[in-house]
Amino acid sequence: MRLIIAEKPSLARAIADALPGSAKRQDGAMVCGDTTVTWCLGHLLEQAPPEAYDPADKQWRLDRLPIVPQQWKLMPRPKARGQLAVIRKLIKQATSVVHAGDPDREGQLLVQEVIEYMKYRGPVQRLLISDLNKPAVSRALAKLRSNMEYQPLFQAAQARSRADWLYGINLTRAWTLTGRQAGHDGVLSVGRVQTPVLGLIVRRDNAISDFKPHPFYPLWADLQVAQGQLRAWWAPKAHQPLDEQGRLIDRTPADALAARLPGARGTLTTLDQQEKRQAPPLPYSLSALQVDAARRHGLSAQMVLDICQRLYEQHKLITYPRSDCRYLPEEHLALAQRSLSSASQNDDTLRQWLNGADFTLRSKAWNDKQVGAHHALAPTGKPADFSQLSATEGHVFRLIVRNVMAQFYRPLRTFEVKAEFTLLDEAFRARGQSILDHGWKPLFTTRDETPPLPPLTQGEACQALDAGVEEKETRPPEPFTDASLIKAMMNIGRYVDDPNVRRTLRDTDGLGTEATRAGIIETLVQRGYLVRQQKALRATKLGCALIAALPSAVSTPERTALWEQRLRAISEQQDDPGAFQQALLDDLRGLLTHSDAAKLRQSLQTAQGEASGQTKRVSKSRKSYTKKKSYTKKKSTGVRKKTS
Repeated sequence: MRLIIAEKPSLARAIADALPGSAKRQDGAMVCGDTTVTWCLGHLLEQAPPEAYDPADKQWRLDRLPIVPQQWKLMPRPKARGQLAVIRKLIKQATSVVHAGDPDREGQLLVQEVIEYMKYRGPVQRLLISDLNKPAVSRALAKLRSNMEYQPLFQAAQARSRADWLYGINLTRAWTLTGRQAGHDGVLSVGRVQTPVLGLIVRRDNAISDFKPHPFYPLWADLQVAQGQLRAWWAPKAHQPLDEQGRLIDRTPADALAARLPGARGTLTTLDQQEKRQAPPLPYSLSALQVDAARRHGLSAQMVLDICQRLYEQHKLITYPRSDCRYLPEEHLALAQRSLSSASQNDDTLRQWLNGADFTLRSKAWNDKQVGAHHALAPTGKPADFSQLSATEGHVFRLIVRNVMAQFYRPLRTFEVKAEFTLLDEAFRARGQSILDHGWKPLFTTRDETPPLPPLTQGEACQALDAGVEEKETRPPEPFTDASLIKAMMNIGRYVDDPNVRRTLRDTDGLGTEATRAGIIETLVQRGYLVRQQKALRATKLGCALIAALPSAVSTPERTALWEQRLRAISEQQDDPGAFQQALLDDLRGLLTHSDAAKLRQSLQTAQGEASGQTKRVSKSRKSYTKKKSYTKKKSTGVRKKTS
């Protein structure tokens, strides 16, 4: 009997459907002739706790750190024992085993650790499936490879799992025990991913609280040109009193210039006009969906993940949701019109979007080379019964359908103009935009566009009709929300100064994964490190105290980049897992020496953050940061935000 072990039930069903004959269901498996397909339910095994290695480590003691297992042990997750028993029974009967984990590092680990845990010694082949479409699965079944080819990938994943255990167990125990000495009664959890995420929020909150606003003074001039009027803004020269954003911080030169401008004549010295085409937004990855659903519908990242799981498992309306990919297999293009039509038939909004779609178009979303372990989220084509969906489920489903539907809309075409005028030997700039073809834009509710400028000609004359100076005040950074935090975790390299580290982080999946980001945020809330204030995520006093007491290397994302460099090298057989672990232990021993009760006590006493459970209205607090005086009734352009 050939036993295929899939990573999850949906993959097992797709494999069984692609095998000859009809599958016979049994407990925890499907039988297709001489092949049986079974599955994992995510990770069935987890690293054993410290006391599994030495009973003395059940009690937390500083003098026992660092805890380093000599022979690593795995143990069943509490809810996995039933499925493990099924696999154990089947693997004893198997003459060969096929590893059908996802084609990535964690997928390799998840299934292979089960095979090794069962002490199976027979031949193992590798089945690589990134598209659950039946023809694609059939082709993959015809191209089985030896699992030995993927041993380096397994070693890298195993090294990552063990490193996270060593890091989290030892630092959590160290700072928790130090916390007790400092008078804090509770666990102070530290992790390679969760702590840098907390550090992001603490540093942002500190930037907000430390922010000192200062006034600045934009000067506008209303200009008469050959075919109309426009408003242009003064671009002060470098010798003027400017802040780091190039904004004028002394009103005197602006007032002096404004007094001279009315009636002044000038010339259009620089004109940049170009037509731009913007392709539709790609279909969603989970994180991209979480960002948009948070912005549009106020849903937390965890709520979006939970909704997607229901749409996938219970309602069977969407494809596998925990995907980090925004592309679709080319094979799906031919099926798209039918699946979108079926998915849209019970909803007026979706039907309206469908009526505008042109299925002769092909966007860049259909690209096999960009599809990894999973493809982008898409509707399965099953008609949605909206009476059986909650309002939020309906909102998320429409977003998923919309972004696939948008691939069959024309690009957005705009005509953009940038103009620079010279009056009184000073530069004044204006910009405008005209929409030539709305394309996919009507499917998306977006901010108002820049209004168009009148037709302009290089070198034409202009005359100032009026001028004025506005008084504005700089604004602090915005607090993180679920949307902006997920986006920051996806693009964590933006928060790193070192260009080499930034490059590594740009090439990886950022902090956390599609499957874990929402859980990381919720864990930080549950542990009392964060609170939600309307949409804002703010650090508590406890969260701020922990970050202040930890070495900065623990609360910044650089370690993730350094680990990724080593792990990638292991997967490419250019590094050794043992050397990686030894380097980690050297680093860990150094970090443990920074565990200081006096420093933590001071941090707990002086931390600024929010009280747990406090529900201050963020909108009111923002009003106190920003004020604006205008000496004209005419509308001004927006203030550039200062970012941390």
